[in-house]
Amino acid sequence: MWQLNRVASGKLMSAEKEDPIKLHKEGNTLFEIGKFKEAAEKFLQSSELYEKKNNFFDASNMMFKAGECSFMMKEYKEAIERFNKSAEIAFNKGFDRFGVSALEYIFDCYKALKKEKGKEALALQKRIKEVKKKLAAQLF
Repeated sequence: MWQLNRVASGKLMSAEKEDPIKLHKEGNTLFEIGKFKEAAEKFLQSSELYEKKNNFFDASNMMFKAGECSFMMKEYKEAIERFNKSAEIAFNKGFDRFGVSALEYIFDCYKALKKEKGKEALALQKRIKEVKKKLAAQLF
């Protein structure tokens, strides 16, 4: 997966591969020029590293971005998996507004697959509605 460099104290990942911010920026650049597969790889690596550093918001965000890449490549089942993981991280850490965005993107995937009337999509719509209701109640 990652290339390792030997150092006096043992094996360490190369500085380039262990910096989630650098990977995040590289992913953004690749995304902007339409290299979605390569961007997704950077976002997935970045998400994993952010999660290891207990930066759960950015871990969720990078997984979301990987989902967007899959969506852009019309790989909707993979996008659903990535958006689900993003939502899971977000909801587990109280980032409900971000989590609901991932759920909405999942519904977009169901629409693209022509499955928006299916059981899973209908259950998802119900969950989105419940989360939005909860968030609206927090405003008052």
